[in-house]
Amino acid sequence: MAVYAIGDIQGCYDELLELLAILRFERQRDRLWFVGDLVNRGPKSLETLRFVRGLGPAAITVLGNHDLHLLAAAHGIRPDNIDDDTLEPILAAPDREELIDWLRRQPLLHYDVELGYLMVHAGLPPQWDLKLAQRCAGEVETVLRGNRLEAFLSRMYGNKPRQWSGDLDGWDRLRFIVNCFTRMRFCDRNGRLELKSSGPPGTQPEDYYPWYEIPGRASAGMNIIFGHWSSLRTTNIPGIFPTDSGCLWGGQLTALRIDTQPERIDLPCRGWLKPNSG
Repeated sequence: MAVYAIGDIQGCYDELLELLAILRFERQRDRLWFVGDLVNRGPKSLETLRFVRGLGPAAITVLGNHDLHLLAAAHGIRPDNIDDDTLEPILAAPDREELIDWLRRQPLLHYDVELGYLMVHAGLPPQWDLKLAQRCAGEVETVLRGNRLEAFLSRMYGNKPRQWSGDLDGWDRLRFIVNCFTRMRFCDRNGRLELKSSGPPGTQPEDYYPWYEIPGRASAGMNIIFGHWSSLRTTNIPGIFPTDSGCLWGGQLTALRIDTQPERIDLPCRGWLKPNSG
């Protein structure tokens, strides 16, 4: 059995099928981990969502910011500053409700004890060890799967609070957790989030660092797979595995084999949008 973690697809369904053909993927034998952002901006979000859902136990996916945006749009919540989504085919699909219900039940974090890998869409603040990260993920997952879903989605957007505290509560706590798992790239040494910068390391404001470079972070020593950061292609930090290689923007779609010594397989992509930081 081979296990592959696959970077942000964002509706690039044809490229996904091409990559799986290269991997000689067989759903009865192999397993796929998806780092989130299955949908949006690319040309075939509906087909991608149907395909991943149809893989059943052969696939695990964590939620990304675009997946959460789809949940919000499905409940009539679309902020004024987000006007470039491409979600209408999903929202108009006859199986819309089944797809949305499946999506809301996906986790924010996946950890495999045997393989020794943790997967999130974006990152972890420096104060979170595995136990705390799992607890925080569970808090949001409970809301996403419960009867407070719409109330949460209407309060999900925003950049504050910017720093973790165990005293955070209510919607502020849940919003911070979501921003870490699905949006963060840079933070300062105290874990204060900087959510506007999306370029590669070195382009961020002074005194901010890639989240995985913060000295003494509680998750140090873990193998962490993540996506979200298409301008970040590699790092020199042991145990840090970025997988979003910018397929949407004409980069690559990446698979990382994790059941053996990590091996990276990249598919060159045609690019559906102009180059961007993702």
